[in-house]
Amino acid sequence: MAFEGLSDKIASVFKKMRSKGKLKESDVKQAMREVRLALIEADVNYKVARDFTDTVAERCIGEKVMESLTAPQMVVKIVRDELTKLMGGEYQRIKTASRIPTVIMMCGLQGSGKTTHCAKLAKMLKTKGHRPLMVACDIYRPAAIDQLKVLGKTADVPVFEKGTQKPEITAVEAVKHARDYGHDFVILDTAGRLHIDSELMDELKRIKSSVEVHETLLVVDAMTGQDAVNIAKTFNELLEIDGIILTKLDGDTRGGAALSAKAVTGKPIKFVGVGEKLDDLEEFHPDRMASRILGMGDVLSLIEKVEAQIDEREAELAAKKLQSNTFDLNDLLQQFQSIKKMGPLKQILSMFPGMDKQLRNVDIDDRQLLRVEAIIQSMTKKEREKPEIIDASRKRRIAAGCGQSVEEVNKLLRQYNQMKKLFKQLNSKGSKRRFGGFMPPPGFGM
Repeated sequence: MAFEGLSDKIASVFKKMRSKGKLKESDVKQAMREVRLALIEADVNYKVARDFTDTVAERCIGEKVMESLTAPQMVVKIVRDELTKLMGGEYQRIKTASRIPTVIMMCGLQGSGKTTHCAKLAKMLKTKGHRPLMVACDIYRPAAIDQLKVLGKTADVPVFEKGTQKPEITAVEAVKHARDYGHDFVILDTAGRLHIDSELMDELKRIKSSVEVHETLLVVDAMTGQDAVNIAKTFNELLEIDGIILTKLDGDTRGGAALSAKAVTGKPIKFVGVGEKLDDLEEFHPDRMASRILGMGDVLSLIEKVEAQIDEREAELAAKKLQSNTFDLNDLLQQFQSIKKMGPLKQILSMFPGMDKQLRNVDIDDRQLLRVEAIIQSMTKKEREKPEIIDASRKRRIAAGCGQSVEEVNKLLRQYNQMKKLFKQLNSKGSKRRFGGFMPPPGFGM
């Protein structure tokens, strides 16, 4: 995951500081030297890293942090505040038009994931109740139009295309089509090149002069490190972009582009790609990313994932069943299917404060969810509702039906029974006082 190396090094610096109790000015300066080195190793622009650590050191010394009994905690807070500021301060929303449609032009070099992220953005907008339209303006790359059509079908978002017609004409016609058919967002998938050249820029400028573009978003690959920042800087100088979509942030262990982009280009990161699926696009919140880097988790993003994927009425029904201890295997299956929609388990668990480091070397197999689903789906309706009737012969039939061993079936039933006992204890009057009414999520510990 992104920032693993940086998180570890910063955590090590703070650990040394905490062991000292009260801090001297020399302690702060030494710590900031180590943080600066960690930032540079994470591929953060040197000037950005130097300015950042100088600012933190100045604040720590100026605010008389060293005289405080909680100096290390105050330094962590200052580092978090400055990291947030470095990455843009506040989440920058997409600008919307006063009259539909809002036109978003996606641009970037070939191979940056531009077409895929058009579909990711379109799907995100659709889940928020909008009616996006994707437009095929890349007439050069072989199969670019077909790729967008396939992605549009997967995302359930219509695609407007006119073959190899000039992109600026297609854009004009697409905007008119969107007005006629009530699409409130138009996403233009433009052509890319292997490098920045005048031909590419001229075409993008022609599109911008033909239709009113409300947002120009540049798609760059986080894996390219400082090259991503340099590309963003050049695009901004030549085209005036409004924001950046940083892809493959899940695979880059350094993440320096995310920390340098705003300081170098003056333009905010608006979205980050965190996986290969169309759901793997997140709004970029600088404060939340700063918390992740410092190992504080990201509970707000986790809550948003839950709200986006889990039906409120189903969740209320599941809660009532848990409280009355009538939660059966049908409910468990439904909960696992909801969890699966939220993304990889390791990614979800890492959003809990303090969990990221603990999970670093743990291999979490997401296929286990599929195996549990297969076992439950091999059961009859009556067996799911009353698991206690499942005897040895039924277990053999269930195991044969799902391609698992009898031991796997036994393991699931044991865990289900343990879970019911746990919920029974939590629902008792004494446990409610002890746990403050907290109920673990269904399937917890499975």
